[in-house]
Amino acid sequence: MANIVAIVGRPNVGKSTLFNRLTESRKAIVDETAGVTRDRHYGKADWTGRSFSVIDTGGYVVGSDDIFEKEIRKQVDLAIDEANIILFVVDVADGLTDLDKEVANLLRRSGKKIFLVANKVDSSARIHDINEFYALGIGEPFPVSGMSGGGTGELLDAMVEAFDPEDLVDPELPRIAIIGQPNVGKSSLLNTLIGEERSIVTPMAGTTRDTIYKRYNSFGFDFLLIDTAGLRRKRSVKEDIEFYSVMRSIRAIEEADVCLMMIDATQGITAQDLNIFHLCERNRKGVVILVNKWDLVEKDTHSTKKIEQEIRRRIEPFDDVPIVFTSAITRQRVHKALETALQVFKNKTQKVPTSKLNKVLLPFIDSFPPPSIKGKSINIKYITQLPGRTPTFAFFCNHPQYIQASYKRYIENKMRENFEFNGVPLVIYFRNKEKNKES
Repeated sequence: MANIVAIVGRPNVGKSTLFNRLTESRKAIVDETAGVTRDRHYGKADWTGRSFSVIDTGGYVVGSDDIFEKEIRKQVDLAIDEANIILFVVDVADGLTDLDKEVANLLRRSGKKIFLVANKVDSSARIHDINEFYALGIGEPFPVSGMSGGGTGELLDAMVEAFDPEDLVDPELPRIAIIGQPNVGKSSLLNTLIGEERSIVTPMAGTTRDTIYKRYNSFGFDFLLIDTAGLRRKRSVKEDIEFYSVMRSIRAIEEADVCLMMIDATQGITAQDLNIFHLCERNRKGVVILVNKWDLVEKDTHSTKKIEQEIRRRIEPFDDVPIVFTSAITRQRVHKALETALQVFKNKTQKVPTSKLNKVLLPFIDSFPPPSIKGKSINIKYITQLPGRTPTFAFFCNHPQYIQASYKRYIENKMRENFEFNGVPLVIYFRNKEKNKES
């Protein structure tokens, strides 16, 4: 199940440092595309075998040190909506502030699990400085140093204990999520699907409070539709749409096997669309791109091909993705979209026999072996698929550390040419054939 951890707090308490510590400095979305002025601080983390998403809300706040309280309140509100767990970060060097108290007041009313993180405890002399934060009424502070990592193990242990239990919904049924920016037609598609005549729509409670699974069993289809639409509370404040759409997308993507990612045909693929696409890729989810509102586009004989080529160019290198041109309003190709999503699910869950992998791929490797590095020739001897929910493969060789990214890409291309992995990210490891160590 999805476990989403949001880091909140006033400016300059060390939220981003803690984010980098928890995610081992892997920033999943850092987009330098023109027009995208702020990093999207979203990352993946893992502790004792449980994976979770981490969101640094500080990456979305406009401005620098001089930030209005309403801007802080907006980000905390959004984090409360979407996260399972809140890390409320305070600074022992500054002590308790009025803004800390205001954030605490918001959090206490949320009903979410909150961990109070007293950051910048960089020496034993500061351990007693955490005591004043008991006054916030949030609970016992966790003393940590985001800079050195001190205390983060204890914090992570406690967080993992508070995570949602493992899946309670039917593990056999495909889970399909409809994602995309606001106003691309997600609600229209959802309404088209659940309003279909003869469809059977049964709400199924998940293990999180926000996600509803609706079973779609009609017209030969049988899957769980992840419904995160319509859950946003009405607000009087103007929200950061980019922040909101990424937060909501994370929730849906985490829950899904396959994502129907909608883009607006009248706008083309945008930088924000690419952010959401890369969320799917980095979470190793199946993807089908729906170019929606196709009925509103003036077309010629080359329109479809031109738009498809542009999309594939923008999403490189993972461009082996189905693209379906739809209209949720006129129901154009809606069933085609579902058929494609279920085919991607089949691609994602297939198990390729070891004998077939070696028979097909070793001749390509023999004819075009990895280039020698430092006078050492690299010999790939054996290939097998590893267990898991994503197609993951181990290539056993003598010097895995010398395999270059370009050769890994060559291997992936050959796998896609010879096996049906359309719409599915592949995970490829090179391991030492003797010590069986991952590279």
